[in-house]
Amino acid sequence: MPIVIGVRFNNKGKTYYFDPLTESFAEGGGVIVNTAKGIEYGTVVMPNKDVKDSDIVAPLKSIVRKATEADDAVCRRNIEEKPEVMRIAAEKIRRRGLSMKLVDAEYTFDRSKLVIYFTASGRVDFRELVKDLAAVFRVRIELKQIFERDEAKMLGALAPCGRSCCCRNHLSDFTKVSLKMAKLQGLSLNPAKLSGACNRLMCCLAYENAYYKEMFKELPKVGTTALTPDGSGVVEANDILRQTSRIKVRLKDGTFDVRYYKLKELKATVKQSEKEIADEDADDLKALE
Repeated sequence: MPIVIGVRFNNKGKTYYFDPLTESFAEGGGVIVNTAKGIEYGTVVMPNKDVKDSDIVAPLKSIVRKATEADDAVCRRNIEEKPEVMRIAAEKIRRRGLSMKLVDAEYTFDRSKLVIYFTASGRVDFRELVKDLAAVFRVRIELKQIFERDEAKMLGALAPCGRSCCCRNHLSDFTKVSLKMAKLQGLSLNPAKLSGACNRLMCCLAYENAYYKEMFKELPKVGTTALTPDGSGVVEANDILRQTSRIKVRLKDGTFDVRYYKLKELKATVKQSEKEIADEDADDLKALE
């Protein structure tokens, strides 16, 4: 198995793997790496470790070097200048009257490019804004439009549960979330209760969706007839977490009663019924012989 190190940039949730070559890295140390953006400064969050080939996105890039004191100073400078960059960018946006919300800004490590992130309800013509910013900062300017979920991941926020947003803490990528997941889990379809700080459906709705889908297939459908240890009955409701069904059964004395049955009881009853039918068929065949 290949040996890699895990590197994180700007304290964001996603961890990227890099080839440490012959170097040994400690958690929390700085490292200079080559990324799609160019040369970047990152923090080691996972020291040298063996990982499976399937966990690596090929090709695996190598580290450039361990961060030096000079590299640390450049990184600190880039962070310290960020508030002033944000102030100037916000002022230029206001003067141009552009309908865009400034979210974040960052220099690349070598300060060859300044990336400015923003959200907007539609397409924005920011060509003149780029010229204004380039005249002030004297570097290449890149304006990047992001969406609300990306904004929450980038800035961080408190989720309705009271904890920091999952996208900020540990989620490496966003997964597709739909109202169908909430409906399957028996949750209220009130958007206010299902939305996170980004005003989009909460990512955590997808965490247990696979379990709910499996149990939905296993438990008898509401309104259908199910076999129980007390006889057949109509399914009135299911509790997926407890794996139980509420069934209205007809008792031997002709009366009706509503009872709760565990999934394993219903499965055992079905298997027993199938065995009885098979035995009866075998007896019929013997009688014919």
